[in-house]
Amino acid sequence: MARNRETYEEPEETAAPELTCWLCERAMGAAIEWHHPIPKSRGGRAKVPVHPICHQTIHQHFTTSELGRLPPEPAPIRERDAVARFLEWVANKPADFHAPTKGEGKRR
Repeated sequence: MARNRETYEEPEETAAPELTCWLCERAMGAAIEWHHPIPKSRGGRAKVPVHPICHQTIHQHFTTSELGRLPPEPAPIRERDAVARFLEWVANKPADFHAPTKGEGKRR
């Protein structure tokens, strides 16, 4: 009985979709943090990838209450003056760039 032998071909490698930061839209590096556009305390379950420096910036300039009142999109966050200046500054930095962030007059 003859067997019908099919030749095995390696499947074409499909590149995994490259993650981009929800806030700054740069490619993600090795460090990925996950941000809830709708805070968990407000029932949010969805998470989006952000750079650690972008995540810190979001939480330095917005309280949980403020984030809960915003639509779950990055545009309203990007429109705040301090965040817009940050996005201009970070635009050409490498994916794994990190630096301390300053708050808007918040004290420790």
